[in-house]
Parts: sequence; C-alpha cells; structure tokens
Amino acid sequence: MTTLTCPCGLPLPYDACCGRFHAGAAAAPTAEALMRSRYAAFVRGDAGYLLRTWHPDTRPGRLDLDPRTRWTGLEVLGRTDGSAFHSTGTVTFRASYRGGSLLERSRFERVDGAWVYVDGEFPEERA
Repeated sequence: MTTLTCPCGLPLPYDACCGRFHAGAAAAPTAEALMRSRYAAFVRGDAGYLLRTWHPDTRPGRLDLDPRTRWTGLEVLGRTDGSAFHSTGTVTFRASYRGGSLLERSRFERVDGAWVYVDGEFPEERA
C-alpha cells in the first residue's frame, strides 16, 4: 500500500483517496471528488483515467500530457451542486504548477450514474 499523501490536497494516503478511483476500485461520489481525482491524475500523468472520466460528447480522441509540468497544489475555491443528490455540478479551483497557476470553473454531469468532466471555463481573476 502506498503511504504517500494524495496529491489532491486531502490529508489521506493516495491509495485510500484518489488511488482507488484511478485503479477502478471505486467511482468518485461527488463532482468535487472527481475533480480532485482528475487533478491527481494530471500530477501522476494518468491520461487513461482523464480520458475515462471525460464526458463522451466533449472527450478528445487522445490526450498528450507534458511530463515537464510539475503540479504543486490544488485549492478548491467553490462548488455548486455535484452531490449524490444532483445530476450536474460545478467546481471552481486553482491548480498551481511550477511557474504559475490555472484558475478553472469545471462543469460535471452524471453519465450512467458516474460523474464525468464536461468542460471548463477560465474566469479572469480579480485584483
């Protein structure tokens, strides 16, 4: 069992957190959990998981991740809906990488009961 802390920012070991989603042992129960697991997949270079959890209507044919990108942290800034009682949800987050950060508001939907990433918008930060 891996004892490394999960890169998604929660204080849990990777295997007990996003690792179980990446391995297919469980499905993310909320839109935020899916977003966190997708961030962890970017950190770990797991393009297969990213594609599997992408909405079929917006999923690209392939995903080439830049192995030089060093993700350094995730901050969840807000969420709407996205619980077990919803069919859609949004999560706004800041993902930091060496040299900068990315602010995104991601949209999620359930497809056949599972949360998937639909798309995202990149709102401007206010000074």
